[in-house]
Order: sequence, then structure tokens, then C-alpha cells
Amino acid sequence: MEVILLERVAKLGQMGEVVRVRDGYARNFLLPSKKALRATDENRKRFERDKAQLEAHNLEARKEAESVAEKLGGQTFVIIRQAGETGQLYGSVSTRDIADAATGGGFTVERQQVRLDRPIKTIGLHEIEIALHPEVEVQVVVNVARSADEAERQVRGEDLTTREAFQEPEEPEPEEEAGDEAASETGA
Repeated sequence: MEVILLERVAKLGQMGEVVRVRDGYARNFLLPSKKALRATDENRKRFERDKAQLEAHNLEARKEAESVAEKLGGQTFVIIRQAGETGQLYGSVSTRDIADAATGGGFTVERQQVRLDRPIKTIGLHEIEIALHPEVEVQVVVNVARSADEAERQVRGEDLTTREAFQEPEEPEPEEEAGDEAASETGA
């Protein structure tokens, strides 16, 4: 099916381009989300008539996304999950979890905007890409840990997946006071 793109679509084309896509992709995604129109003569005329308005709307949305990107870029969001001793999570962190963490941090992020090529299944610091607009993407860090204390330790650079990280730090043995040692040496 041929469609006219109403906005830039990644790996497909720019606004105004007529592209051929699979019928299901057009019917199930592009047309319902108003990212494209069927490439009929009537819709081509409609697009040419509304082109300036669409470009103005796209420019406004892009500027808004760029202002949010300045604030969101480089942010770190902590997600607390249960995990085994090796750092393997009992489950995974999904796009919804990341979007909820960003929303909790004061940003409006939808789960469709989170670009996650595979689910996060281990504790640690993970760089995630968020697409605020088809032309504006930003990197954030997701800190997955078992507790807030572990999250702070990970930020400092500690590796919590090693066996030693799970052991409690040993307390140094208390040393005898200097006065007691001197008395024992003189034989008193």
C-alpha cells in the first residue's frame, strides 16, 4: 500500500514522501496513529493544501521536544528490583518501568518513546535512548539496583555483581590502648 507520510517516520521517510509499506503496517500503525494517509489523488491534494500547517505544527512540536531534551538529557533514574546474588533480576525492567520512573522524576515520557532493544535483566547502570520527537532523541541512565543504598554505590562505580560485594565489610579489631601496653611491658 502506498501512503503519504504526515511526519518523519524512522527508517521509512520524511514528511510528504510517498512510500510503499505493507498493508498491515499501514492499517494497524501508520493510519490509526495519524502518521500517514493513503496515497489517493484526493489525499494528495489535501496534503498539499495542509502542508504549511503540518510543517508549522511539526516545527512547534520539535522545539518543545528540544527544550525538554535539554532538561532530560543525562538524567539518572533509579529503579529498585529484586535480584539474585549474581545481579540477575527476578524479572526484567521494561519500557513501561522506565517511562514510569521518568514520569516520577517530573518528566512526561510515554512508554512508546523509550527505545529499548532488549529488556534489562541485570542490575547496574544502563544507558537508554528516549525519542521525544521523531527528530529529537536523548540519552538517560537507568540505575537498576536492589536498594537505594546499592544504587548510590553503583553511581560511585562499585561493581555489585561480584561475590565480595555481598559480604559485609569486616570491622577492624579494636587495638589495646597505649597506656595498657606500657604497663604490661614494665611488668607492673
